[in-house]
Amino acid sequence: MSTTLRFTFLLLALILCGQAHSRIIIRQSPSSTLSSDLVSDGVHRLPEPTYLSLKPFSSGSKSTCEQTYGFLPCTTTILGNLFLIIVYGYLMYLAATYLSGGSELLLEILGPGIVGGLFLPALGALPDAMLILVSGLSGSKETAQSQVAVGMGLLAGSTVMLLTVIWGTCVLVGKCDLEGGIAKDSKDTKGFSLTGSGVSTDIWTSYAARIMAVSVFPFLIVQLPQLLNSTSGRHLAVLIGLIVSFSLFVSYCLYQVFQPWIQKRRLDYVKHKHVISGILKHASALGRLLDEEGEPNIEVIKKLFQIIDENNNGYLSTQELRAWIIGIRFGEIDFDKNDAVEKLMKDFDTILNDMQIDEREFIDGITRWLNEAKRSGDISADPGHQKMDFLNNFHEHTKQEHDLLGMGNQSDEVVEGAAEAKWTTIKAVLMLMLGTAIAAVFADPLVDVVDNFSDATSIPTFFISFIALPVATNSSEAVSAIIFASRKKRRTASLTYSEIYGAVTMNNVLCLSVFLALVYVRGLTWDFSAEVLVILIVCIVMGLLGSFRTTFPLWTSFVAFLLYPFSILLVYVLDYFFGWS
Repeated sequence: MSTTLRFTFLLLALILCGQAHSRIIIRQSPSSTLSSDLVSDGVHRLPEPTYLSLKPFSSGSKSTCEQTYGFLPCTTTILGNLFLIIVYGYLMYLAATYLSGGSELLLEILGPGIVGGLFLPALGALPDAMLILVSGLSGSKETAQSQVAVGMGLLAGSTVMLLTVIWGTCVLVGKCDLEGGIAKDSKDTKGFSLTGSGVSTDIWTSYAARIMAVSVFPFLIVQLPQLLNSTSGRHLAVLIGLIVSFSLFVSYCLYQVFQPWIQKRRLDYVKHKHVISGILKHASALGRLLDEEGEPNIEVIKKLFQIIDENNNGYLSTQELRAWIIGIRFGEIDFDKNDAVEKLMKDFDTILNDMQIDEREFIDGITRWLNEAKRSGDISADPGHQKMDFLNNFHEHTKQEHDLLGMGNQSDEVVEGAAEAKWTTIKAVLMLMLGTAIAAVFADPLVDVVDNFSDATSIPTFFISFIALPVATNSSEAVSAIIFASRKKRRTASLTYSEIYGAVTMNNVLCLSVFLALVYVRGLTWDFSAEVLVILIVCIVMGLLGSFRTTFPLWTSFVAFLLYPFSILLVYVLDYFFGWS
């Protein structure tokens, strides 16, 4: 309720400020002609002052501003525009907060599926997309060409801030002790050790980083004519880039839809491999499963078959397989015993398909498992196969795969019942509608104010939007990511970085699609070589860092932090010293 009251107060204040008018009181010199427009205090001629008179803190510009929608306030002074940027930025922050909160509630009720894959990713990028859209729709073509720099600044600034400042901060607040190359949950005793503390994520987070790195491909397409010094193909390159970026957006949404199914299939496979490794380790107690030449030891396998075949009828039934599996200790990984028996039956019953396993089928099945274990385990250190260490290596490898999938620990949160599902759904929809409305209404005024502030200070609009606007539009994501990371668990760290990579991916596909559509439809000039280079450098560097490792020591956070000032400096140097724009 307090947030709603603050929003209402700000809106009323803006409307009231918009109705305030004034005119300048000009002091005349003795030789000048009096004007009827002046305000008189009864004294018409004064001597020149002998003391120093300071100018008011203003831009000194005699240009006028135009009220957005005819009633929202505007000003040409520096402080006035700065105040309006803060106010409108806070309103965009509220919009992002409502959209984020409503999305989480809706996801909790309806699940990931189509809603989580198609609807919610687009809503998360809505504030940025709305600001980009209005930056290119304003006024004439010349005005749009000037203000579209706000959209590009927001697009580049949002991507860079997420992958540098927020990414590095999450490492700092989420760091745990690194033991064996993996961060230990909730254990933070090594302080700020650059190599001894850090965070670990699951393998799905690495996949998200790879997808993010691939999503920069449309930028390369649009930039190709500039690289070739061609002017004739720029409009066509924008169209091709638009088609590719929108196609990537649809593909990414479909991936989000099917990702839960993909994760479940992958987890089931890894659990089955863990069952196989546990069975082979248990069977090795009867004797060596490989002979001196590295081939399966048929005698030991036959002995194992006879032990499982309790009724000695020459066939293994599902009941006998279940009794055998229950008697094996598989460690801390939990799985469905009935499902494991069903998969074992499919693995072994490949000849007669009669739902029972004869001795030949059993030998063939164990042989396939041993060959897979030899491929996964390192057998080069044990050429005589005396120690059978490859089985231990195979078993450890399957446990690591399970941990990388991020399914080892359950969520810390308590799942609420569905008794109030209807009210929660209504609340979520209302929050989404309110967030969308605020973003739609105040995006245009914010772009105008940034443009006015640029005129008043002579600071390019790109740098204002690059630094200031992402703080407003990404603040809710930043707070959420930092809170999750501070729980110091691998599961929450994985969620944090997956959300960061996902937000950047949406910038690179959805927001870029909106931007390219504006450039193409309105016939604007694509002249953002320096900005595109910054996006490519940051996305590729952080994408590669996240793609090929799941543990990030503390020193990686400083790499991320340094990329932020480097990005600003690079754009400044390329634009103002080498004339790229």
